[in-house]
Amino acid sequence: MARDAAPAAPYSPSRTTREVLATLLPFLKPWTGRILLALAFLVTAKLAGLSVPLVLKHLVDGLNLKADAANLMLVLPVGLLLAYGGARLSERVFTELRQLVFARVMARSSRTVMLKVFRHLHALSLRFHLNRRTGGVSRDVERGGKSIADLLDWTLYTILPTILEVTFVTIVLVVLYDAGFAFITIGTLLVYITWTIKVTEWRTKYYRAAIEADSTASSSAVDSLLNFETVKYFNNEEHEARRYDGSLTLKEEADVRAYKTLALLNIGQNAIITIGVTALMWRAASGVVNGTMTVGDLVLVNAYLIQLAAPLNFLGMMYREVKQALTNIERLWGLLDEQRDVQDRPDAQVLASRHPVVRFEDVRFSYDPRREILHGVSFDIPAGGTVAVVGHSGSGKSTLARLLYRFYDVTGGRITIDGRDIRDWTQDSVRGAIGIVPQDTVLFNDSIRYNIRYGRVDATDAEVEDAARAAHIHDFITSLPEGYDSQVGERGLKLSGGEKQRVAIARALLKNPAILIFDEATSALDSKSERAIQQELDRIQEGRTTLVIAHRLSTIMNADEILVIDQGEIIERGTHADLLARDGRYAAMWKLQQEKAAD
Repeated sequence: MARDAAPAAPYSPSRTTREVLATLLPFLKPWTGRILLALAFLVTAKLAGLSVPLVLKHLVDGLNLKADAANLMLVLPVGLLLAYGGARLSERVFTELRQLVFARVMARSSRTVMLKVFRHLHALSLRFHLNRRTGGVSRDVERGGKSIADLLDWTLYTILPTILEVTFVTIVLVVLYDAGFAFITIGTLLVYITWTIKVTEWRTKYYRAAIEADSTASSSAVDSLLNFETVKYFNNEEHEARRYDGSLTLKEEADVRAYKTLALLNIGQNAIITIGVTALMWRAASGVVNGTMTVGDLVLVNAYLIQLAAPLNFLGMMYREVKQALTNIERLWGLLDEQRDVQDRPDAQVLASRHPVVRFEDVRFSYDPRREILHGVSFDIPAGGTVAVVGHSGSGKSTLARLLYRFYDVTGGRITIDGRDIRDWTQDSVRGAIGIVPQDTVLFNDSIRYNIRYGRVDATDAEVEDAARAAHIHDFITSLPEGYDSQVGERGLKLSGGEKQRVAIARALLKNPAILIFDEATSALDSKSERAIQQELDRIQEGRTTLVIAHRLSTIMNADEILVIDQGEIIERGTHADLLARDGRYAAMWKLQQEKAAD
């Protein structure tokens, strides 16, 4: 089964652990005050916890007072008991205060990074988004954002407290007793850390393989569900299940290897801790037998060992979780490393023209350097004028619209707006000046109102409805049980092709742009609807600079100029009447469509 799944390309880490942490630090800088306060609470909590065994030692030793000190016995245990309770309460209170102060840091840092990545993904060129796998990218963002909070949580809540606790306990044992306790404690810790780091580094590759397989499986599932209708059209449910199972098989094998190596890691860690704790207890018990230590001393050493054993047992898991979090964050930074193919120049200006002139000057372009799509295309769209482009599929018509939108930059020649290279204007202002009705309309899984208002998000309900009327879809919307609040479904699948296209037209009208692009805007409409909407489109084109990419020649008869493009070159140009009189390629296309219409 696994052969049906296309394995993802292996992920190569590009940053060291230090580099990943260094990249994260700027996001924490605004929270320096909270971090320092949380650290203060952390140290206070650990000092309070450290005093608990000391109070307990004196309490136990105090119980051995002789009978002639009965009066003191009435006071001393009460004071020690209160101190014991106060120390334990203080440890918990300051631990929770640390969490209370630091919670905002974790949540806000994660939010800030995820928002930055989200914005960066939207800023990347169309080339990146055509090559990406949506499910995989989504999983990388989700895991990376969660891992930032996890990393901060593990670092401040577990790793740092454990280091402080081991340090404090070692100092106390050396001061109160002898260096033998410190040697055993430090020796155990060094062996434990060495084992943990070596094994964890070895097994990190299995975790990377597991998350790579998880991303592949997620991509496969999302891709299949997004194309639900296509799967149904060809009865390929079982094929999709096998393909998805192939991805899950890869994930299963990677997970099993990760679990097996984890078991080996845990066995070694437990063995090291057990040996170290036993050695410390043996030394303390020998001291009591020899008379060099009291029972209270034995209780103190035992209490410290209990305090240290739990975090030390988790230290391996901490290190593993931190390494996994760093791997996930590294993949998140990998998305930020994606370079923008299309960037604003440092001195780019804001386009504010309401009657722009658009000019293509010897434009050349290729998606792949080995195959050029446009070969020196030149034409003008005068202010308020309309230029139509016709041609067979794959001739390069839609590429013109993508270049005007600056989804890509030209590889030769230039496009100008009002006489200035389009690259001299900011991308935002250029795209803000353009409204487009694409051939393939994809809607958000939200209400009809939301999808129309997307053309201008601050538009009022009345303006939304006016745009819907202009697109001849208002009556249809009001006939629905929920009216404008009706949900359109994933990618607008609850609407027909014609209904989706009219929503797209309404959305473009609401934007009220200076430049209009119609990319076969009426291709999904029937003849009656097309005639009604075409009249409205002709009306709204007045005063706007318009580029029409058309399949139906009847929709462009009134264009100021018609370009016939073939294999990336303009082979004919002129008005409708001129081209018919020339009896060339355009005339042949017109005749063929008229014959089909007559049939």
